Amino acid sequence: MNLAPPKGTDDILSPDSRAWRRVLRSWDSWSERFGFELGMTPLFEATELFERGVGESTEVVRKQMYTFEDRAGRSLSLRPEGTASFVRAYLNAGIRGVWKASYSGPMFRYEKPQKGRRRQFFQVGAEVIGTESPEVDAEIIELAYRFLLDVGVPAVVVEINSLGDPSDRSAYEAVLVTWLNDRIDRLCADSVETLAINPLRVLDCKVCREVTMGAPTPVEMMSPTAKEAYETVKQRLTLLDVPYRENPRLVRGLDYYTRTAFEYIATGLDAAQNAVGGGGRYDGLGEKICGRAVPGVGVALGIDRIILAMGDPVLPPSTEAFVVAAPGFSDEAAIVVSRLRGEGSKVETVFGGRSLNAQTKAAAKTAVAVIITVGEGYAQGQVTYRELRSGAETQVSIEEISQCLKP
Repeated sequence: MNLAPPKGTDDILSPDSRAWRRVLRSWDSWSERFGFELGMTPLFEATELFERGVGESTEVVRKQMYTFEDRAGRSLSLRPEGTASFVRAYLNAGIRGVWKASYSGPMFRYEKPQKGRRRQFFQVGAEVIGTESPEVDAEIIELAYRFLLDVGVPAVVVEINSLGDPSDRSAYEAVLVTWLNDRIDRLCADSVETLAINPLRVLDCKVCREVTMGAPTPVEMMSPTAKEAYETVKQRLTLLDVPYRENPRLVRGLDYYTRTAFEYIATGLDAAQNAVGGGGRYDGLGEKICGRAVPGVGVALGIDRIILAMGDPVLPPSTEAFVVAAPGFSDEAAIVVSRLRGEGSKVETVFGGRSLNAQTKAAAKTAVAVIITVGEGYAQGQVTYRELRSGAETQVSIEEISQCLKP
């Protein structure tokens, strides 16, 4: 049997998983600070949800979804993104008013695997449903920006644009299609196909970049109301000290986006795709799903690409101390380990009745900074505390160990 994971998927194991743990903990911390409650939705949904929400004309729905029938003949799909599921959950729960949810988990798209693009990829994200306020757009942009800085993604650039209201977008698409058709003989084959089903995506084609450089932009056709909202977003980002640059070509790949659209570009990431996340406003998504109009805005960030963009981050040690037991003191050592873990210290030990010398050698092979030996002094509440870097060794009371381990 071939033990390799399926093509486009990965086993995330130590020591690589240490960076993942840091990123996930940071996201949980930052999203909680911004008032987002944890939300969890199924890994698979009715295929119709994504066809209606994401859009039947999108490449995601046409080519990339993992779709199957269950034993009852129902068409289900592994989720290719998170927003449609959260809007469905909001509507299904009968929630009214503003609702904020953050999430993390795997998504699935049948794509050609490459650096930073996997068939099973992990995302963190946040959704604010139930408000049209452009200030909320700025807040969610800030949340992800602060998070990316915190985990150490260098040279992050926030790009923003506005697609206008749905009527603005429809009018813009009509103008864009006419403009592109006048140049159709200069477009690549993929863009010609895309033009017929999702014209905005032609602007994303790197092959046709020179051809589309002078194309009309959504901002040129925005209504006064949409322009005012866009100006509010920019003003608030400036107020919050979140640097950004406008990208009039930024359209995002899913049909549900209206008004604000944004991406986070890791300029130092050496990959075909250097966007580590993005999002936007999706005020018409609820109506597409079930006919109930409900505004919303969200962001999603790819952990796989964030890890690549981080390079070789300096991570805290996975273990702060290693506890070893002198002969006859195995039970006492287990008590010390349990106590330290309960007090918040990251502690490891060796089981199996190995000699003190063997335990100490095992400890020295790890990245641990301190070895704690439990022996004769235990009866007096003492252990031996040895710092490996300096070689300094002293007797410390059991009550003081946690304080000694703190930086």
